Amino acid sequence: MRSYNLIAPAKINLYLEIISDRPDGYHELAMILQSIELADKINVQSLSTDRIRVNCNHPQVPTDKSNLAYRAAALMAAKFPEALAQYGGVEITINKQIPVAAGLAGGSTNAAAVLIGIDLLWKLGLTKPELEELGATLGSDIPFCVAGGTVIATGRGEKLSPLPSLDHIYIVLAKYRSLEVSTAWAYKTYRQEFGNTYLKDTENLAARAAAVHSEVIVKAILNKDTREIAQKLHNDLERVVLAAYPQVLQLRELFATQPGVLGTMMSGSGPTVFALVESEAQAQAVKLQMRAAIPDEDLELFVTRTITHGIQVASSI
Repeated sequence: MRSYNLIAPAKINLYLEIISDRPDGYHELAMILQSIELADKINVQSLSTDRIRVNCNHPQVPTDKSNLAYRAAALMAAKFPEALAQYGGVEITINKQIPVAAGLAGGSTNAAAVLIGIDLLWKLGLTKPELEELGATLGSDIPFCVAGGTVIATGRGEKLSPLPSLDHIYIVLAKYRSLEVSTAWAYKTYRQEFGNTYLKDTENLAARAAAVHSEVIVKAILNKDTREIAQKLHNDLERVVLAAYPQVLQLRELFATQPGVLGTMMSGSGPTVFALVESEAQAQAVKLQMRAAIPDEDLELFVTRTITHGIQVASSI
């Protein structure tokens, strides 16, 4: 049986701005997304039957049809029935390293890896834009996870414009293992509390451009100015999540007091909080300081860094 081993990196948001409502019920967003080295390992192997099977080493990850990786395989089977008939179904094995329900696109990056793995298994020859388009039908983060690197994401997050990649920034991640924040809740609550500030004239291009304030951090990224990037981090969803989840606020406030931390923010809808630092040594020191300040075993801490790519093929058999 042929198989592919793939590396599926997590992502953080360096910037998240909510612009307006969309007719499809989602929000119009302006985001800067960044791939990080922390990654899951995915094996995609052909089966002699037409079934889809999912295995995972993490007890909180479902292995049924609700799993995004399963849904990615089912999408490929529906889109390419002749390839399914020729090459058979797939067994997907997920070695989970990215914390679950963390706002780090763990499920989305697994799905992106499955799309790429099946494309290779079935010799479909799909282009990256074609894979991104397929991924967008499953989730807003999946196209980015296929592309990776550093990008501006607009629309509901599926329209991507590459920026010069950042590969020199070290990051400390903090997340309480038992704490989850519903993305749907975060956006719904933000709409309830701040919907009156949304851009109303969404067809006016000048008004749309004026409503977006990401140009300062984009300039810092173009200049690869780590300190300026760290100072211009922004996430609208902090306005509702930090008020409702004191543990997330605690992590953010504690990071801000640590020597060596250039900037800190919640990623996506949370509950992960990250800190940017200039070196791996500083990152390890900050991790130790956070652990000393919060010795709670429920708190997960990771040292990672920005990377320039999305899904990568590690090996094939």
